[in-house]
Amino acid sequence: MGGLLSRKEVRAVDRVSFTLSADKPEIFTIIGESGSGKTTLARMILGLERPTSGEIRFRGESVTKPSRAERLKFMASVQPVFQNPFEAFNPLKKVDRYLASTAQRFLGLRDKTAIDAAMDAALQKVGLSLAEVGGRFPHELSGGQLQRAAIARALIPNPPLLVADEPVSMVDASLRMSIVNLLRSLRDDFGVSVIYITHDLATAYYISDRLIIMQKGRVVEMGPARTVLDNPEHPYSRLLKASVLSADDAGDGKLAPAMDLVALSEERVRLAGNSRLSERPDGRLVRTYTEA
Repeated sequence: MGGLLSRKEVRAVDRVSFTLSADKPEIFTIIGESGSGKTTLARMILGLERPTSGEIRFRGESVTKPSRAERLKFMASVQPVFQNPFEAFNPLKKVDRYLASTAQRFLGLRDKTAIDAAMDAALQKVGLSLAEVGGRFPHELSGGQLQRAAIARALIPNPPLLVADEPVSMVDASLRMSIVNLLRSLRDDFGVSVIYITHDLATAYYISDRLIIMQKGRVVEMGPARTVLDNPEHPYSRLLKASVLSADDAGDGKLAPAMDLVALSEERVRLAGNSRLSERPDGRLVRTYTEA
């Protein structure tokens, strides 16, 4: 970053490592504030960004620098769901055109009856139908319907893994739980694992099996979701939990930033070069620090 006289290097994702099991579907959540590196990590998993070092492996094979054929096969198995459904669809194209092209590209279908059947089957999984979506433009659907249509498009190739980047942040609060419950249903009923990227601790607590918390490109805490979020140990994890508004003191004027945790969290960033993830007896990993 910067110009000739003031350049600095920013490591958006620094030595982040985790593994998902092919045998047990799960919702694996990546939590962090804006700028923590969670979306960059998601883009690398999807092949939209190439890592400068390290390796991404899928089913034992490296997909860091895939050939065109390997890339197409990988895309069929790992599908994205993006943050804003209104940006994921061209407003001048009908929604079912996207679903049909996905069926043609990844399933190799050419017969209209077969394509329609594949689209309707995917839409049924998310609580919609081809009769509701067919022939309609994005603006003719609600935000919740359009996000579910985006998830249905991703499900057409029958992928074992979805990468969902902030999938509820652009949806009305009243509709968020329907999307979150849909992700749980995909895991429980259809065996789909989900990498769920969010800054929302409430939904993360509700649906996650495991999670990592990222700060400035590094993992600061990792482990079973309830274990970490019930009793976070790292100062940044504690700060995130303290930032969740409570109704207990509503109207009493007690709302104030946790400045002690802010200072401690920033101090840990300064010491990040001399740190490592240490295992705790409860199964979590927590970043620990030593003075330079």
